[in-house]
Amino acid sequence: MNLKAVLEGLLFLSGSEGLTFEQIKEILEVDDAKGKQLIAELNAEYKLKTRGIKLELLGGAFKLTTKKEHKQYFEKMLKCEAEGELSEAALETLAIIAYSQPITRNQIDEIRGVSSSHIIRKLLIKALIQDCGRSELPGRPILYSTTPHFLDYFGLSSISELPPLEINNNKENIQEENLFETRYTEN
Repeated sequence: MNLKAVLEGLLFLSGSEGLTFEQIKEILEVDDAKGKQLIAELNAEYKLKTRGIKLELLGGAFKLTTKKEHKQYFEKMLKCEAEGELSEAALETLAIIAYSQPITRNQIDEIRGVSSSHIIRKLLIKALIQDCGRSELPGRPILYSTTPHFLDYFGLSSISELPPLEINNNKENIQEENLFETRYTEN
């Protein structure tokens, strides 16, 4: 197995949190020398002019970051994302945050049933949500809440003006659930 490729994937998945040297060694099950070798080899590849990202040690963690010489293109992308309309998935994520704030990304993912990291990033860029601290849960994940811009965007003076949630628990829905469960269970 190509451990250098695995390391690259791990760094990509870790996002802005990054991975410490100890985490890298533990996950890859390697010693200090092998860990340093993998990092050095990956770093050498990223130093090539043909690559758009680089490997940096920031805040005690290794992270994949963009190269400064490409900054003008990244700024254009962020500007486009900030100006674009909200997708259905973004509205869904925003509603979950608005009604459940403060909330972690993992809690949002559980409710939606899919990863929300990309959508959360877009909502942060649009200044509709914000990092409002850290949870006491293991790993101390980031908590998200809506911003004053969210209120302006939707014409609200406060969060209390959000319409009440309607939870529909009628028998018809229960029968549909049971039909699904019985149709798709193994005998």
